Amino acid sequence: MLNLIGNYSLVFALFTSLILIVVTFINFKSNKSLNFYIFGTVVLQFTLICLSFFALVFAFIYSDFNNAAVYYNSHTTKPLFYKISGTWGNHEGSLLLWLLVLSLFTLIFFLKTKKLLNSFRSLAIFFQQIIIIGFILFIIFTSNPFQLILPMPNEGLGLNPILQDPALAIHPPILYLGYVGSSIIFSSSLAALVCDYVNKDWARDVKKWTLISWIFLTIGIMLGSIWAYYELGWGGFWFWDPVENVSLMPWFCLTALLHCTSVLEKRSNLKSWTIILAICTFTLSMSGTFLVRSGILNSVHTFANDPERGVFVLIFLTVLILTSLIIYFKYNNFEKVTKSFLLSKESAIIINNWFMMYFLAVVLIGTIYPIFLEVITTEKISVGPPYFNQLMIPFLIPFLIIMAVGPKLDWIKNKKIEVKLKKIVLLFLSILISFLIVRHLNTKILYLTVIISAALYLFFISIVDLKNEKLKWSQKVSHLAFSILIVSIILNSVFSEEVSVNLKTGEEKKISNYLIKFENISKIEIDNYTSLKAEIQVIKKNNNLKFYPELRLYKVPETITSEADIKTNLLNDNLVVVSYLKETDYLNIRYQKKPFMLLIWLSALMLAIGGILGLRKL
Repeated sequence: MLNLIGNYSLVFALFTSLILIVVTFINFKSNKSLNFYIFGTVVLQFTLICLSFFALVFAFIYSDFNNAAVYYNSHTTKPLFYKISGTWGNHEGSLLLWLLVLSLFTLIFFLKTKKLLNSFRSLAIFFQQIIIIGFILFIIFTSNPFQLILPMPNEGLGLNPILQDPALAIHPPILYLGYVGSSIIFSSSLAALVCDYVNKDWARDVKKWTLISWIFLTIGIMLGSIWAYYELGWGGFWFWDPVENVSLMPWFCLTALLHCTSVLEKRSNLKSWTIILAICTFTLSMSGTFLVRSGILNSVHTFANDPERGVFVLIFLTVLILTSLIIYFKYNNFEKVTKSFLLSKESAIIINNWFMMYFLAVVLIGTIYPIFLEVITTEKISVGPPYFNQLMIPFLIPFLIIMAVGPKLDWIKNKKIEVKLKKIVLLFLSILISFLIVRHLNTKILYLTVIISAALYLFFISIVDLKNEKLKWSQKVSHLAFSILIVSIILNSVFSEEVSVNLKTGEEKKISNYLIKFENISKIEIDNYTSLKAEIQVIKKNNNLKFYPELRLYKVPETITSEADIKTNLLNDNLVVVSYLKETDYLNIRYQKKPFMLLIWLSALMLAIGGILGLRKL
């Protein structure tokens, strides 16, 4: 029954989309206001998709193994919380959740844009329905979450154990809110182009959607990063995993777009660039969907390994991109700005946008190059931190300096330029502190001094800006958070320590300045897994730390996972992770000291809070 309800709800939702396509286009041509019948159809569409989604949720809760998605991704012994989160912890369910968010945002757009131009609203919903139709067809014909298995199995295969984690349970929905928000930005931009409505009112509205997407994407990336840190035992905040990169690229675009909409709202400048960024943001979100759903990317995050599904997304994405480009070149009649941008707030925003696009290009090339190389030569490679660090870090220096100076500059009409002594003092203070830090390391003094100086300068300027009444609190908090994030990341990479050793129970070994003792291991039976908890002692001089990392042996599916034990304080994280060495009595014990990890997570959260403060003013 649940499968029938879910399936037919999707089919009826498809019909509502077709109705909305026709009605909104007629309304656009006649420039009529959006009537009650259109509102009712939008509500009906959202209700039908909700019904379909919750039918799948209940199928997971009640372990309906007649449903293929439930059979392949659940088990009777799985805790209730993970049964529910398993709904979107698979390919089919995640797409249905994506569709649900699409319809929700369409409804919110209808309700929150009543004061804007009627033809613009009609056309924006028209474009949004095209996207929704594409996803419904994709789900029904290639990724149906209500596909049946006959006869009904007695038991399911279970959810991947590494996905059975609270952080990862809420990570996908939040990330999707960020991704899907870009669809409204995309539809709104195309509609504004056609209606010649790219003005301050439109900028204020699209800025709201940009902020919403940016906030959720920031929180989603943070949660995914935290999960990978303690669950996968990577021992860091970022590893340039391909699917991590897929989420980072639209974040760069959204950040640039956020600043452009501010300029457009206040100065009526950067119209073309704003539209381009809006199209790029959605393109990158959809491209990420294609890469993840196709199984092309080799990552722990990927859901599917079915190229046919990826081809559908690729064709749909291509159609959307080509359509958007045709509309852009046909309706782009914006006047070129001839005023000088030298030493203005606009120039600072544009230059930093260029840097954002450069960082995006580096990440994009590093992500897709291995794919193209494998297609052309069948050679498999992975692009790791050295590539990204060498290409990004040098450009991070001018980016941080312009970010610190930019908010102090005036708009174009104001030719007054002030260089305060306080700024010079802060710059020299940053250089001095950086030099003292780097000298302690006795390596790459000039290079590290410059990069740390730039980060500290942004931090000091952000502290001083807290007293600046001209700046909004959202800008103050966000820039301060970003400065803390950058400083923490740089110092983390500079001062991190790691040692690795293979030991049997009762053995100890001194490596570098550390003495590692493998004291004991105990076996604990849990409902759906067996825990092998090791007792590890790490000694350095007078500092003695004891850790209890785990190896978890899951029965359904048969999988061994490693759970790190992490000792956290404000300045340092100390963690130990163990891994099983096949056909031996040894365990690989890896100890890591990671400074300022807590500050990295807190600054990312603070960054999102800054966005929320900005949302309150819109």
